[in-house]
Amino acid sequence: MADAKEACGLFGVFGAPDAVEKTYLGLFALQHRGQESAGMVSTDGKEMTSHRGMGLVFEVFTPEVIQRLKNPSVIGHVRYSTTGSSNLTNAQPMLITCARGKIAVAHNGNLVNGAELRKKFEEKGSIFQSTMDSEVILHLLARPDPKGEEEAYLRCLREIRGAFSLLFLTPGRMIAARDPQGFRPLCLGELDGGYAVASESSAFEISGIRFLRELEPGEMVTIDSDGLKSRIFAEELNPTSCIFEHIYFARPDSTIFGENVHKVRVRLGKALAKEHPARADLVIPVPDSGNAAALGYSMESGIPLQFGFVRSHYVGRTFIQPVQSDRDVKVRIKLNVIRVVVEGKRVVVVDDSIIRGTTSRSRVRLLREAGAREVHLRISCPPHRFPCYYGIDFPDPDELIANKHSLDEMKEILGVDSIGYLGLKKMLECVSGPPDHYCTACWDGNYTVPVPDGLNKFSLEQ
Repeated sequence: MADAKEACGLFGVFGAPDAVEKTYLGLFALQHRGQESAGMVSTDGKEMTSHRGMGLVFEVFTPEVIQRLKNPSVIGHVRYSTTGSSNLTNAQPMLITCARGKIAVAHNGNLVNGAELRKKFEEKGSIFQSTMDSEVILHLLARPDPKGEEEAYLRCLREIRGAFSLLFLTPGRMIAARDPQGFRPLCLGELDGGYAVASESSAFEISGIRFLRELEPGEMVTIDSDGLKSRIFAEELNPTSCIFEHIYFARPDSTIFGENVHKVRVRLGKALAKEHPARADLVIPVPDSGNAAALGYSMESGIPLQFGFVRSHYVGRTFIQPVQSDRDVKVRIKLNVIRVVVEGKRVVVVDDSIIRGTTSRSRVRLLREAGAREVHLRISCPPHRFPCYYGIDFPDPDELIANKHSLDEMKEILGVDSIGYLGLKKMLECVSGPPDHYCTACWDGNYTVPVPDGLNKFSLEQ
């Protein structure tokens, strides 16, 4: 499993009597996208009510809180920090009162010009309450615009750069927007009398919301009492969606970037078996994100699929703890090996990625202790050698194992008999879109949105 962390999950409903309950369920379905904090802002068309808390969705939203928030329109957010520290001040959605009235925002992604914009505001005397780049968006919106409210949003969206899927809520409308590259997924749904927006389509199903489509890169959708209106706000569109959403982050039952996640992962596994075959007795996945790729590897190779790991569902993803010591503890307790499955066997372990190598090294050690005769590690994407500036907190390049070591060195460090990564070209052949419609920066260093000189993503917190 990857030692990476993703930014956030968004969910919103406009115009439904049970909007808060649906948003609660939607955030629960998106819990994998962030487990540090959760929040909602709701409105009855006049007043706006907010609640944010540290912890999981079911911990933050008690029945009493749900009752207090109960209104027909609401936006919600689950978060893991990519910029800004892990505390309540940085929980979202953020709600402000300005000359334009009350505005709430929820953001998934990362702005490459966030620090630059913040500095300009601070030099003019603006005060920031959080350390998040998302707060810059509210400062941009708070500025007067003689052309009206819609133009204020369009102007704001044209000034920010990087990865942003956004939900805004005011007393009268909900606005959703996706950056011109379409880095992060954002989906539109419909229910009786209203609309919904979510980071992944699977979040709709739990509430019976009908999935309509994905927002296009560079699209802004406004939902109010008159219905839905769409505008393309970007002058130039350059779709480069984050393919790592397919490899790791998104749920397998979601449709993102035009295709089902599970099917893509099966194709990745089949391609991996062709590119890096192994003489082995068993194929075993690292659950849960490695399951479909392992299935594909088994189908293509003819090697039987077995489940050699038991995953504890009471421990969050290993990257969810920002303190390394906590992460190490969770790595050791999260998975256990089924000895009778692997003892004396040659096993192919299929995982989605290796970031630092901490997790993989622990898993291999557990397999050896359980009596595995050979361990062949297969990864369903290329080696991560570059940091991400678009909303995934891949660590400093010095912490990326593939950036510092050759494959032969990694083989020794991880304690495996062989290691094989899926090649970049083969990976891109597993998705239906044109190859240049996906971001591959974390593998090849080709940043499609220029990163300002001197930007240090790992010290953005001021």
